[in-house]
Amino acid sequence: MAAAQEGPGRRGKRAGAAAEEAEVEAERAGRRRRSFQPAAEHRGTTILHDTISTQPQPLPARYFDINTTEPVSFFLSGLEELLAWKPDGNDDFNISMVPLAKRQPPLHSKRPRTLVCHDMRGGYIDDRFIQGSATRNPYVFYHWRYIDIFVYFSHHTVTIPPVCWTNAAHKNGVPVLGTFITEWTDGEKLCEAFLAGGEEAFRAVSEQLARIAQHYRFDGWLINLENTLSPAAVRNLPHFLRHLTAEVHGAVPGGLVIWYDSILRNGTLKWQNELNEENRLFFDACDGLFTNYNWKEAHLERTRELAGPRHIDVYVGVDVFARGEVIGGGFDTDKSLRLIRQHGLSAAIFAPGWVYEHLGEENFLQNENKFWGLLSEYLPTHSICTLPLATSFSLGMGTSRFLDGKEEEAGPWYDLSAQEIQPLYPERKGRLSTSCCLQDAWCGGSSLRVQGTIPPGEELVAVRLFSLQMPAPPKLFLTLLYKLEGPHPDEFTVSLEITTWDSGICHEGNITSLPGEDPTSPSEPNGRHHPRFLPAPPPSLAKLLAACHRGSNGWTSRCYELDLQDCSLRDLSLLVSRHQPSPQETSFSCLLGEVRVLDAASVAASPPQVQSLAASQLWWQDGPEAGQLSLSLTLRWVFPPGRAGSFRVFSQGARCRRGQTQPELLGLAHACLYRAVGLLVPRPAAGQSCQLELLVEPVLRDEMPVDPHRWGRLVLVYSEPASGTS
Repeated sequence: MAAAQEGPGRRGKRAGAAAEEAEVEAERAGRRRRSFQPAAEHRGTTILHDTISTQPQPLPARYFDINTTEPVSFFLSGLEELLAWKPDGNDDFNISMVPLAKRQPPLHSKRPRTLVCHDMRGGYIDDRFIQGSATRNPYVFYHWRYIDIFVYFSHHTVTIPPVCWTNAAHKNGVPVLGTFITEWTDGEKLCEAFLAGGEEAFRAVSEQLARIAQHYRFDGWLINLENTLSPAAVRNLPHFLRHLTAEVHGAVPGGLVIWYDSILRNGTLKWQNELNEENRLFFDACDGLFTNYNWKEAHLERTRELAGPRHIDVYVGVDVFARGEVIGGGFDTDKSLRLIRQHGLSAAIFAPGWVYEHLGEENFLQNENKFWGLLSEYLPTHSICTLPLATSFSLGMGTSRFLDGKEEEAGPWYDLSAQEIQPLYPERKGRLSTSCCLQDAWCGGSSLRVQGTIPPGEELVAVRLFSLQMPAPPKLFLTLLYKLEGPHPDEFTVSLEITTWDSGICHEGNITSLPGEDPTSPSEPNGRHHPRFLPAPPPSLAKLLAACHRGSNGWTSRCYELDLQDCSLRDLSLLVSRHQPSPQETSFSCLLGEVRVLDAASVAASPPQVQSLAASQLWWQDGPEAGQLSLSLTLRWVFPPGRAGSFRVFSQGARCRRGQTQPELLGLAHACLYRAVGLLVPRPAAGQSCQLELLVEPVLRDEMPVDPHRWGRLVLVYSEPASGTS
């Protein structure tokens, strides 16, 4: 254990220095804010001393729930709040630490795009709790492979997307936009204040919006001004949009500014349902136009003609609630998309939460798959283009939390930041299809169920899980965790299949090929590769070996290797094979708990150490029972960016005498900080000290296990003030 040393804002206790201890305790008792930065050993252990004080410790209500001190997401109301905004250390929880994953084709390719605009019950409901909540049957979105842009919409002036949405979208390669909106009479006044004056006023607004996107690491703005503008204000509007777009492009790589079809060039509020000469100057000043919803095919024809080469920058609005005179809506939304795509335009699907709000929570996942399945014909999918690819398919919610195939914690939970990379969800009537299973999982809250029928006479059926587009490394390792279901699981075998893009120079195999194989033989003509099963990976890959033997609780684990030369990866599929051919249709069901595709060269790399684990913002309260205290605190640590997908935060328990307790999971962190709330710990007797031990385990992106000696460890030694109770 490392002894705590003096540092900014605190002093460490040292044995035998009684006078100094009293001075330190008196100093602490008078403080309202305390920040501790103790020294840490090279193995990540921090020792922290604190004296209990149950005086109120208020935290800013904008960033923390006033009752629990849990961190929360927030919005800004009005021009004054927007212009007054500046970065604050208390809002670090709202910063997304998940970089926007690369995928193919990129956003600026020439094919029509799909934008989803999320509008649900005013926004900032259960998704405002950054570390999750115990929400039962929450709304989740997981068809990321089918969309290009996600907009978080509310009627607050400056809608900053809750960080959980940015994390989930970025993990799946989708950029996220916030919303800047003005409405009604108050909107007119606000617009007059920043648009009708000089250039300095609107430039200040655009620069603040760009700074906010950059600071919280989302990707731009939907600009939605729905009120009349004065002649002076509308003259400046194109200049504002142009300056905002330039500022966002400069501050956010790949940033976007999209204008909503509402105001005419003379300042009148009148929705056009198309791109025309009345709103074209606003379209020309930014990255795209989101049209209103009451269009007919003639509007699409005129829009396509006027947009010219920028036709894919027009996002034709589709209201899933079908309000007004619209085409489609609900489960008929495909009618709208069919027409939009016929004219080569992009689509903006507004309020797809209709599935949840209108049809109810009970069968939400089934209805959600049905809704997106009906649209899939008009939604080009996207390919993953970087490794590692590792996922447990978790939706970021569940009825229980699972680890290693067994229930770790019972009860509902919701944390979109914990959503894993999502697969394709093909709807194939009469064949095998995929869906979410909340009843059983390997890790997180859900697994992927592959279910359906295998046609008569077919021995092999492939279910496409992911589209890939990247050069293949010389050697791949693949892992699969699965559980066969149904009355006759022994009739089937499942494995992974990789396909490659057709190439005359793509070859499979090397000197480690199986006996009888030609190491230089080309892959099958259709580019289908069946990785070799590894019952025992090489000794140098001990970590992989340990991971492959983790199967338990009915789950089976498999490891594979595949050697490729000059190949480009195309698809990852689950291959279902029937042991005996059957003249009859056969039912099949299987749960997938985890899939990984790894570059073998990166597997052997040693994981880094969690460093500089520190605690601040300690809040002591009396516990619910005599002899108990309730403690909340903020943990911060250092870990190399991009190496961890998340962190698991544990309590080793608090004790006032020697002994050991089992670690208890407190929660998941998706950045290098975590707010532990309401920890019940024993109250020390007079003259006694107790200690609480907290652990931070990094969960690597390739999901390889990390040895506990590389975790972060903090020991909090706490005692009552020397003068008695506080």
